[in-house]
Amino acid sequence: MRVFLTGATGFIGSRIVPELLAAGHQVLGLTRSEAGARSLAAAGAEPHRGDIEDLDSLREGAAKSDAVIHTAFDHDFSNFVANCEKDKRVIEALGGALAGSDRLLIITSGVGMGSAEHGQPAREDIFNTDHPNPRILSELTGAAMAEKGVKVSVVRLPQVHDTVKQGLITPLIAQTRAKGVSAYLGEGRNRWSSAHVLDVAKLYRLALDKQEAGVRYNAVAEEGIPMREIAEVIGAGLNVPVVSLSQEEAADHFGWLAMFAGLDMPASSAWTRQHLGWQPTGPGLIADLERMDYSQAAAA
Repeated sequence: MRVFLTGATGFIGSRIVPELLAAGHQVLGLTRSEAGARSLAAAGAEPHRGDIEDLDSLREGAAKSDAVIHTAFDHDFSNFVANCEKDKRVIEALGGALAGSDRLLIITSGVGMGSAEHGQPAREDIFNTDHPNPRILSELTGAAMAEKGVKVSVVRLPQVHDTVKQGLITPLIAQTRAKGVSAYLGEGRNRWSSAHVLDVAKLYRLALDKQEAGVRYNAVAEEGIPMREIAEVIGAGLNVPVVSLSQEEAADHFGWLAMFAGLDMPASSAWTRQHLGWQPTGPGLIADLERMDYSQAAAA
């Protein structure tokens, strides 16, 4: 298949490119820069100039492809709500180009959208439409596109990591460096799920090959890692104290991250593994954080 991939030069997308090519697919990769175009061409993909602000470029890329994988997202969390609205417009543009066809649109969301009862891991068969996370717009828009005849499936992400980036933990590390302490809330028992970036890339490819609409996949290798454990390994890496904060202190210390710092976000991938035959093999989150070069992170 010829696959239009948004976010093709990004953290996850750049790993999806070789995964798709190795499976015999062609990749049309969205890029906004000449450097990105050269990188995609060198990897064996065809560059498609445009960006997520240019909806016409998205429609054009989708129109000349057999399937679309949408991983691009503006990760400026200081404008999180606006960026979720932007993702809504992107999904509408991509879906509009595919409506009435049998071409699959794979969109990206977060595992929290499948939150079950308090303390229970998020599941693929649950869509919590009352979830307060603004990213819920992505799945709501995907569902609206499905009602218009678009073949849609969803990949839900946890904290996706390697030794360079780790989802929300990357800005948490930067903030810890600035504050001089590594913090967690209360007893730090709230959990975040995770998966290595190469395992996540493989899941997108398996979802593409499955060609199934109306399903949600949890890209979760580790169901839930306590925040205290995450804070402790960051503290050791940066050689700063590890402290517990009260809920009242969260906003002042964590800033925009306060909306996530205390969330308990465990997630299961039991159904995804069984349905796709997906078996994550990459290093765990704590192992990657332990191997991380914190001096390089400071330079970045």
